[in-house]
Amino acid sequence: MRRHFLWAALTVFLVPYVGTLGWTGAVHGEELRYEHQKGAAGGIRILLDRTSGAYYMDMEEYLPGVIARQMPIEYELEALKAQAVIARTYICRQLESFGDGTEIPESALDMDYMEADQLKRLWGTSSFPGYYQKLEQAVRETSGVIMTYEGKAIDPMFCRASAGMTRAGDFAHPYLQPVDCPLDVEAEGFQQFSSFTGEEGARAVNGIPEGGAGPRQVKAEDFPAGVQIISRDGAGYVEQIQIGGFLFGGEEIQYALGLSSACFSMEAYGEGFRAVSKGIGHGYGLSQHTANEKAKEGWRAEDILGYFYKNIALISE
Repeated sequence: MRRHFLWAALTVFLVPYVGTLGWTGAVHGEELRYEHQKGAAGGIRILLDRTSGAYYMDMEEYLPGVIARQMPIEYELEALKAQAVIARTYICRQLESFGDGTEIPESALDMDYMEADQLKRLWGTSSFPGYYQKLEQAVRETSGVIMTYEGKAIDPMFCRASAGMTRAGDFAHPYLQPVDCPLDVEAEGFQQFSSFTGEEGARAVNGIPEGGAGPRQVKAEDFPAGVQIISRDGAGYVEQIQIGGFLFGGEEIQYALGLSSACFSMEAYGEGFRAVSKGIGHGYGLSQHTANEKAKEGWRAEDILGYFYKNIALISE
């Protein structure tokens, strides 16, 4: 289970994040123009440590650019508000293990950042003002709010859409419990078909790093005849799969083959095989598609978060 979370954690926040940036001054011993805002910002700021220079930005000002690429801007406001809490919780969780808890370098967050001009190209110049104001509203109406479990910020995992049910967390993630997401089947890209030749499959799988038992080298003829799914979790995601006599984790094969999720099956197809995957992402935590559907039904952000993360507390930093 811990391997599952390692693979998932490597991808949760590797999606591009976007936002705007204004010049605020120099760092490394020089006075910062932004320093006077530190108290008003609650002492939490992001150090944008770029190769072209370094800048401080208030975390609340940073968040609209983060959620701009975590969740579709067309989603309901309450869903965007839930995502704002998720992003803020992630940053605060990183802060808990970094320095004095008042600032953190952007490089420690794995969050890429785009300038306003790039956002305008993404959304269109005419749509940019309204869309950005919507994000600012989502952040403002959840100002300072994070999710905690037993007094500490949680690991706020999320995915675009589950395979119909979210996955159970391990002992380090007791607040992640399976919840039904039947409407995720309607998400765009929910089911995907990926076809490969046996040679392509073997080349991709043989690129996976060695396991604890040593090298795992499969052959082209192992696909699909030598493929056997050993176990799935309660939500249908592959936990263990055997290929050519070697064991792999479901996420290992997912990423090696570039599948949309670890809820997949394999079948003969033409001269090779194809993988049929369901869901988008690792399947842990909040499903963005279901969050948006619940927002359409009138659910508030705190209700949406309470549905996906169990026994948590919403507190204001």
